[in-house]
Parts: sequence; C-alpha cells; structure tokens
Amino acid sequence: MVKLFYCTTDSQSSANELAASVVEQQLAACVNIIPGITSVYHWDNEIQHDQEWLLLIKTTDEMSEPLKDAILKAHPYDSPELISVNVTDGLPDYLQWVQDTVK
Repeated sequence: MVKLFYCTTDSQSSANELAASVVEQQLAACVNIIPGITSVYHWDNEIQHDQEWLLLIKTTDEMSEPLKDAILKAHPYDSPELISVNVTDGLPDYLQWVQDTVK
C-alpha cells in the first residue's frame, strides 16, 4: 500500500536535506516541498506562530518504520511532525511507480 507522510520543518535547507536523504536512501519515491506555510500550535505553554516548510513524502507501508527512523535521526526538531495517511485511490501507473521505486 502507498502511504503519504506529512512532515514540517523550519527552513528550506532542512526541507531540501530531509527530502534528498530519504529519496537517496530509497525510503521514499518522491518528496514535494511546499514553502511558506504558517503553523500555529501550542508548545512550552505558549501559542506559537512559525513559518515552516511542508514535506509530502510518498512511500510504501513497508518503508514506514525505516522512514520514521531516518526522519528522527536527521530532523532538527525535538518532536517532529510526521503523520501518514493511506493512499486508497490514485492513478495505477503512479502508485505502481511509487512501489517500484521504494526499496
């Protein structure tokens, strides 16, 4: 099954490094980087407003745990956002490409 992971980070360079790392390791077939999002969240008993970069990471169910491990090791945050959704529909050729690309 194909999975889509959402991950945010604090800079363009961090986003580029994380994306390149997981693609080079074949933990993900593709990572889209969406710049300039604003995240509003509760941290250290305060409401935070930060600019972040969103990574959309396409992988497989089998690579979920190795992907989580790689993100935890490389991510600059103490508690990075890394959540996933199962891809239940899509163009068959694309979904097959993701499965064929991730090792």
